[in-house]
Amino acid sequence: MNLIAWMPWADWLAMACFLGLWVGYAQFARSMGVRKRTLLATTNQYRARWMLQATYRNPRMLDGIINQSLSNTPSFFSSTTIFIIGGLLAVLGTTDKAVELVRDLPFAHSTSLPVFEFKLVLLVAIFVYAFFRFSWCMRQYTFVSLLIGAMPEPEAFESGQADREAYAHKAATVVGLAAETFNDGLRAYYFSFAALAWFFSPLAMVVATVLVVAVLYSREFHSEILLILRD
Repeated sequence: MNLIAWMPWADWLAMACFLGLWVGYAQFARSMGVRKRTLLATTNQYRARWMLQATYRNPRMLDGIINQSLSNTPSFFSSTTIFIIGGLLAVLGTTDKAVELVRDLPFAHSTSLPVFEFKLVLLVAIFVYAFFRFSWCMRQYTFVSLLIGAMPEPEAFESGQADREAYAHKAATVVGLAAETFNDGLRAYYFSFAALAWFFSPLAMVVATVLVVAVLYSREFHSEILLILRD
């Protein structure tokens, strides 16, 4: 009871709504990706075509360059996330001044120092999660490089010594997993803006979370780029 009373009920409800919508939308997008052609599911079809075409190429320098280019983005986000985490930890060391700064903001909801620190810890946790997803994405792209490097020669596929469809499917699956992992990290960045709204008020956090979910849904299910890729 003391733990519950430590923070106002409005803040607990806002945090529950935030986490519930984040986890719920992630599960919804993953399940709909199986039944409906989402942006990730549609691009996975192009990844499958890419890996199938790679089995016909020799040498496969182009495929290695493409994979290296794809791994640069999660590498950038991973490095950036480390700086963000460092900045947030620095703010945790001067929370008294940060509280005064937030209180001077218009429409900001006054909060106690422990609650303010808890909100900062939530932001740190979000970016730590994003870092792990981005770094794991980078690792998965190294596995893709291994699969490309170990890919049998086109003659081996043509002679039947190796199964072209099975190998291409395996490589495309790993590329798709890397893309999904990157998507998880990028989604954490989106929801970090909703968590940032918590410093204004619990209601602002709930509204911001709903808006983030709406933006993510429109981009993953009804974006213009999705319509182009489907054609």
